[in-house]
Amino acid sequence: MRIARFSVSGEIAYGIVQGSGEDPSELSLATLHGHPLFEPTPTGEVLAMSAVRLLAPTSPINVVCVGKNYADHVAEMGGVTGTPTDDGVPTVFLKPATSVIGPGDAIRLPAGAGRVDHEAELAVVIGRPARDLTPENALTHVWGYTAANDVTARDQQKSDGQWTRGKGHDTFCPLGPWLETDLDPGDLRVRCEVDEVLRQDGSTSALLHDVPAILAFLTSFMTLLPGDVVLTGTPAGVGPLAAGDTVAVSVEGIGTLTNPVVSR
Repeated sequence: MRIARFSVSGEIAYGIVQGSGEDPSELSLATLHGHPLFEPTPTGEVLAMSAVRLLAPTSPINVVCVGKNYADHVAEMGGVTGTPTDDGVPTVFLKPATSVIGPGDAIRLPAGAGRVDHEAELAVVIGRPARDLTPENALTHVWGYTAANDVTARDQQKSDGQWTRGKGHDTFCPLGPWLETDLDPGDLRVRCEVDEVLRQDGSTSALLHDVPAILAFLTSFMTLLPGDVVLTGTPAGVGPLAAGDTVAVSVEGIGTLTNPVVSR
């Protein structure tokens, strides 16, 4: 099932995406009363997708990210981010909730930030409170999956020695276009195009820590809440964005997240 969060006439609501593919002219939304995680009921109203503004499919309290999780990306970025930890545990960092934007929203390049890169990723959205999960039960706490762009001010990431500023600017976490609840995250193609030129093309089958392992590790030290987002890492091919670009992140089985790039 595909679930979208959207705005229409100034009101925010959720709906079930009806139709196949991604062409808005061929899709509609069966609107819901309330939040889809908490006993939603259909309103009976169906809206054309083209008549609404899609938003990020969740409004998280926590955005938790795993870095250095594809070997090819580790190799290309070794001079900036270093190698994975010697003890084999995932590299974890946070992005503020204020960095989240939705499909079609502009990624705003901060003045003086230097190089700003795209990073295409599979994002996991939590469905119920999660603490001390195991790899065996982790996926039962997942609401669904969406596409993410872990936008990064690369020069700041390198100069600061930790990643909060470089990863945390407003607009640096596009999510969308909707949530897919029925998906196996084990082998999904993850791609990124900038102005229709392919830059990244990988698969979640190459994750050094797969989704169940990531969730088990994260919940060993923190509680993940309903609606929270976990970014799982990016494959090789990251590169700079410039004002005027259009960046599109596609995840197999979900869809394509497209955002323009502008100067702040």
